[in-house]
Amino acid sequence: MAQLVVRNVEESVKSRLKRRAGRHGRSMEEEVRDILREAVKQEEVPLGGLGSGIASRFRRAGLKSDIPELRGHYVKPASFDR
Repeated sequence: MAQLVVRNVEESVKSRLKRRAGRHGRSMEEEVRDILREAVKQEEVPLGGLGSGIASRFRRAGLKSDIPELRGHYVKPASFDR
């Protein structure tokens, strides 16, 4: 297992962490491991694809019709001629 050192933690954060660990019946070290596990677990939740995000933004703007899907269509790259 890897080690992680966190320096310059405020005393108030340390004391609140200690109380929290006590409420959960575990060491501060285990409490921090649990907090870190939960923090990165939230990142694993799929947020949807780019198209879903774009459709969501247009939905809030009042778009009533569906945006057609363009799979299989040739897309010409943009030209940035000077």
